[in-house]
Amino acid sequence: MTSVNYTQLFAGSAMPNWLAPTITAIKNQANEGGLLGMLDSAGGDGSISSFLSRSQATAGNFASISQNSISNASSLVAQIASQNLQDANSKKLQDALASLSATQQMVQAKNVLDPVIYFQDGSNIDTNSNILTMANGTQIDTTTGLKVVDTSSIMQLANGAYLNTATNILTMADGTQIDTVTGLTVSVTA
Repeated sequence: MTSVNYTQLFAGSAMPNWLAPTITAIKNQANEGGLLGMLDSAGGDGSISSFLSRSQATAGNFASISQNSISNASSLVAQIASQNLQDANSKKLQDALASLSATQQMVQAKNVLDPVIYFQDGSNIDTNSNILTMANGTQIDTTTGLKVVDTSSIMQLANGAYLNTATNILTMADGTQIDTVTGLTVSVTA
């Protein structure tokens, strides 16, 4: 029986298929290269022809070993050079980022305006908090343009209306504002 027949015989069986790899290993051992191949083929019939044949095979095996050594060494040197280049580039990038960060830390933004700017009509701007206070006391946030309302003076009512206890203005859900002291309508925005 040949190895093909052994493989076919045991390939479909329920027992482990260890025979096929074993036969393949035996075949590969007969065709070994390198030092093991040289040692396996050291025997012969003692003739000059077999000696020259073995010498030629031995020279081929040594050439194969040398070529593999050079190829592996070249690959290793290329990998080391690539890693060194990558490490150097990474260090340069880290140094550049550290330098940029240090430069940004040196320049600190600061407010060069006066803390409060006063106008002729009696209004003023607090440049630290960005609040414009009008002559009548109304405060406006200069960044959003909205009226500044102290939320601690707001009382929310159940129907969506709210009462500003600082100004005594009741704002209805439809936007109508009523002065709670006088009972008069202040404005209608709806």
